Amino acid sequence: MAINWFPGHMHKARKEIKQVMPQMDLIIEVVDARLPFSSENPLVPSLRGDTPLIKVLNKRDLADPEITEQWLAWIEQERGVRALTLTHNQRQEALGILKLAEELTPGHDRQKSALRVMILGIPNVGKSTIINTLAGRPAAKTGNEPAVTRAQQAIKLPDNVLLYDTPGFLWPKLSPEQCGYRLAVSGAIRSSVLDFEDVALFEADYLVAHYCTQVMARYGLDSKPADGLALMDAIAAKRRFLGRGGVPDLYKVSEVLLNEFRAGTLGRISLETPAMVEQELIEAKALAAAEAEKKALRDEQKKRRKK
Repeated sequence: MAINWFPGHMHKARKEIKQVMPQMDLIIEVVDARLPFSSENPLVPSLRGDTPLIKVLNKRDLADPEITEQWLAWIEQERGVRALTLTHNQRQEALGILKLAEELTPGHDRQKSALRVMILGIPNVGKSTIINTLAGRPAAKTGNEPAVTRAQQAIKLPDNVLLYDTPGFLWPKLSPEQCGYRLAVSGAIRSSVLDFEDVALFEADYLVAHYCTQVMARYGLDSKPADGLALMDAIAAKRRFLGRGGVPDLYKVSEVLLNEFRAGTLGRISLETPAMVEQELIEAKALAAAEAEKKALRDEQKKRRKK
């Protein structure tokens, strides 16, 4: 199942960002440290030009620290990009964003004009909480559901910084397909548009492959599950999530797996690595080329039939 979620207000936000971004002196993008690639906005590289970019890997305390280090090194290979990590309720760390902003814009005289900074991030990455920390007041709405911010707003920060807050949005096609699943697992997509069991099975397969010991300890399992479905069955048996005839209630298991991952109860887990993403991009490109070739062949056959 391909996962897509693109409400109408997100389409409007996309157009507004495209118009405003070229006017900015600096861009701050907030991503989820557990899935830095899947949670980034693909518009940024194509629109920012030479504008400096600070990539904030938020929710560091929920991510695998070794993999986070890999991501920091990978991200900073791009010209004009600096990366840092944040965790919840660390005000001094968050204020480091403003210090880094000053380093990246040495030629801007704030006595003459405000430093124009755009901050963006997909739903549920903690962007509004960071804004409130930087502003020192509740300047942006926060909430547990994705897509709380609905309209662009300008927020005055200390030292003549004007911060443009943008609505969090996804994009019409989440590619590679695994990106959509990771976003769904993290909570970036509203639960009402998801097939809970399908998303949880994706998560379970990943956990068995990469964090099996951790998961076995969490759910008190004695033997390694063969795959994600076996893990879900084992959790159902352990927690007694059983329906008629002892059939595992996979919906209840799905709720537990997704909620415990999002809350960090499963431990510090990252859903992707730079090497993994690079391989997926190669495969996605090859698949797109194959599909384009098939389409071209079908179009040619149609032309011949018309003749």
